[in-house]
Amino acid sequence: MAKKTILLVEDNPDDRDLTVRALKRHQLGEDLVLATDGVEALDYLFGEGSYAGRDASVCPQVVLLDLKLPKLSGLEVLQRLRADPRTRLLPVVILTTSNEEKDRLQGYHLGANSFVRKPVDFEKFSDAVRELGLYWLVRNEPPPPCKSDGPGAHGPGTQ
Repeated sequence: MAKKTILLVEDNPDDRDLTVRALKRHQLGEDLVLATDGVEALDYLFGEGSYAGRDASVCPQVVLLDLKLPKLSGLEVLQRLRADPRTRLLPVVILTTSNEEKDRLQGYHLGANSFVRKPVDFEKFSDAVRELGLYWLVRNEPPPPCKSDGPGAHGPGTQ
């Protein structure tokens, strides 16, 4: 059985640590990749920058994506993922503290699979992460694997 990788894109060290702790607590995400900004997330997914040489055809099972990120916002990352044939079907869950209705609407408009507000209480947050992990890693049937080349595979953000 292939590893079920989670890409966690979170710049806030406290939120990142809480998410990692919650995933480990529930024995989810045996292979967790952390990105602290939008550019690092895209570099990982497309095998570029500091991830050059990584097999970009091996995609995570799910991306947990914060919205307020340095360099590129979560919405910009999502837009680039949906614009590229290699990552168009990759499950993306927006995991954010934002209460802005416009963020939720824009996230869904850009193709997010889910929008989850981070609860403030750790136990509630841990339960939310457990439910996300169980759904996306265990219950959900994943889309076809990412393809690093072939028809329609150009570059990030191109069609």
